[in-house]
Amino acid sequence: MIFLSRSLNAPVVSNMAWRMFGIAAVCITAVMQWWTPAVNTYPGDEWLRDRFTIMHASDVPENRITMVDIDETSLVKIGPWPWPRSKIADLIEHLLGSYGARGVALDIFFSEPADEEGDARLAMLAQHGPVVMAQVLDYNHTPLAIGNLIGGIPANKQTEHSGPVITASGFIGNHAGLIHAKHIGNIGFVPDADGVLRHIPPMTEFHGFLYPTLSSALFNCCAHNPNTGATSPIVDLFHQKTRSDGFMRVPYQHHLSAFTIIKASDILELKAPSVFVKDKLIILGSSSLNLSDRVTTPLSPSTSGFLVHASVLSGLLDAQAGIAPVNWPGKLIATLFSAFVACIAVYTFPRLSALSNSIILGAASIIWLLFAYLICQHDNFFSPTAPLLSNLFLLTMAVPYGWQIAQGKSQRLLGTLQQYVAKAVVDELLRSDLKDPLAPRQCYVTTLIADMEGYTSHVGNLPIEDAATLTRDFLKCLTEPVMAKGGTLDKYTGDGLVAFWGAPLPVENHADLALDAGIEIMNNLRIFNTTRKNLGLKPIRGRIGIESGLAMAGDFGTSYRSIYTAVGDSVNVASRLEDAARSLPYDIIVGEGTVKNATRHKFKFLGERVLKGKDHPSKLFTLEVSE
Repeated sequence: MIFLSRSLNAPVVSNMAWRMFGIAAVCITAVMQWWTPAVNTYPGDEWLRDRFTIMHASDVPENRITMVDIDETSLVKIGPWPWPRSKIADLIEHLLGSYGARGVALDIFFSEPADEEGDARLAMLAQHGPVVMAQVLDYNHTPLAIGNLIGGIPANKQTEHSGPVITASGFIGNHAGLIHAKHIGNIGFVPDADGVLRHIPPMTEFHGFLYPTLSSALFNCCAHNPNTGATSPIVDLFHQKTRSDGFMRVPYQHHLSAFTIIKASDILELKAPSVFVKDKLIILGSSSLNLSDRVTTPLSPSTSGFLVHASVLSGLLDAQAGIAPVNWPGKLIATLFSAFVACIAVYTFPRLSALSNSIILGAASIIWLLFAYLICQHDNFFSPTAPLLSNLFLLTMAVPYGWQIAQGKSQRLLGTLQQYVAKAVVDELLRSDLKDPLAPRQCYVTTLIADMEGYTSHVGNLPIEDAATLTRDFLKCLTEPVMAKGGTLDKYTGDGLVAFWGAPLPVENHADLALDAGIEIMNNLRIFNTTRKNLGLKPIRGRIGIESGLAMAGDFGTSYRSIYTAVGDSVNVASRLEDAARSLPYDIIVGEGTVKNATRHKFKFLGERVLKGKDHPSKLFTLEVSE
C-alpha cells in the first residue's frame, strides 16, 4: 500500500486560482467593451472589422443611386479640369431635365468664380433645383476660411440631429455667387491614424451652426418625406453609428462594382441609358487621379471619394426602407460569451491536458469570430477582439499554470512512487502514453507476500535498538530483490512485505520476475543467517507465498490520504499460501495461477489443501531450485 499524502488546502487553493483566472478573463472583455476609448479603438479591432467589412460587402446592384464620374475618358473628351461652369451646368441640367434624376449632389466645390454665364446658371440650379452643393469643413485645428460658408442650422434650434457633433476649425466654401444655394453638404473628412477612411462626421458645428454631410443633405433634399410622420432614417442611422466624438462609421455595405457608374462625358453627349438615371439619386464626383479625389477605405487601398458618400446614402435609404441591420447589444453578447468560455475553462482546465485545453480555446476563438462576423453589422461600438484577448490570456496564463500544476502533481506522485517502485519502472511510467498511470484499473498481476516466522520470539527479549536493527536488516533482505526485479512494493507488514508485478505498468513475464525475486530473497536470508550464526544467534526463517491472477490496482483513498495498492482474490490467495508455509517444509509456496504463467521455472507439486476462506481445495507448488 503506497501512501500518497494529499494536502487538504491544495484543492481549495487550486480551485480558487482557476476561478480567479476565469474572472480575470471575463473582466478583460468587460473592460474592453464598456470602457472603450472615444476615438481610438483597441489594437486589432479595426483590422478585424475591415476583414468583416470586406466579407460582408455585397456586389448586388444598388439601383437607387447612380454615380456620375468625371473620369479620365471624360477629361480627354471634354477637356482638362477645371471645366467651364457652363459645362457643369449642362451636366446638371441634362441629369435633372433630359434624364429625370431625383436629385444631384456634387462632390465638388467652387471657391472661385469662373465664366459668368455658367456661374449664373449653376447658382439658379443650386437655389431652385434639387441640387446639393458641396463645401469642406476642416478639422486640423488651424484657422482656415476660404470662400463662403453656406447654409447651416442654428445649433440651439437643431432637433433632428441631437447626437454628438464635432467642431470644425475652418472651412473651404464656394464663391459668393452660390451663397443662395438651398442645399449644402460637407465633404470634409478625417481618416483614422492608419490612413483608412472608416468614419465621417454626420454633423459638424462651426461658429454656432450645424452642417450636415453631403449624403444626408442629398437624402433630406430628395429622398426623405418629412410629412409621413415617421422617424427620420438619419436619426436612426446616426444615433446607432455615431461615436461620442461626433464621427460615425461609414456603412460600407456594397463594393464599388455594385453601384451604377456613368461617365460624365456620356451624360453631356446624351449617350447614357436613361434607365440608369431616371428617378435616381445622383452623386457627381471624380475617379480621376488627376483630380486627387482618391481615398483609402476598408474595401480598397485607393478608391473614388464619392464611394464614401454613396455608402452613407445607401445606408440612409436602407433605414428608410426598413432593411437596415437591426441594432444588437454586441458588448453584452461579447461579455456573456467570454463568461461562458471562462466557465468551461474553469471546469476543463483542472481535468484535461494542456493540449486539450488549448484546442478548446482555439475552437472557442473560431466560434467567436463567427459571432463577431454577424454582430459587426449590427453594433458599431463593441470590441470584436476582446473575447479573443480573453482567450489569449487563458492560453498564456491559465494553460501553463494548469500544466505546471499537473507536472508538479505527477512529479510528487512519481517521486513518492519511486520509493516503492524500481527506478526503471518510474522512468517507463514517464515515457508511457498512459493518460493517468495511477488510476485504478483491472490488470493481471503476480503478488509476492513474505514474512518472518516467529518474529515475536526473535525480538521479544531484545532492546528496542536491536529489535529495530533486526527488523530493518530482515526487510532489506526482502526489499532489494523486489526492487531489482522491477516489482512494486505495496507495503511493509511490520516483519514482512507485500509486492506485486504487472502494475502500474503491464509486465509480460510478471510471474517469472516474482519467482526470481523469491529465489533472491531466500539467497539473501541464507547469507543473513550465516552472519547471525557466526555471531551465535539463531537463524531466521522467511516464508513466501506467490500467486498470479486478476486484481484491481490503482490509487485509492480519500482527500485525507491516498494509497497505491492491488486488491483481488489472487492477492488474498498469496497471503494464504504464505501462511500455509508454516506447516510445510518449504519456504516458497506457489499457487496454480503462477505455475500456469511462468515460463522459466520448474515446480514441485505439493498436493491440495483447502485454504482459509476458500470452499474448494487449491493446488500447492514449490520451486525446484537447482543447486
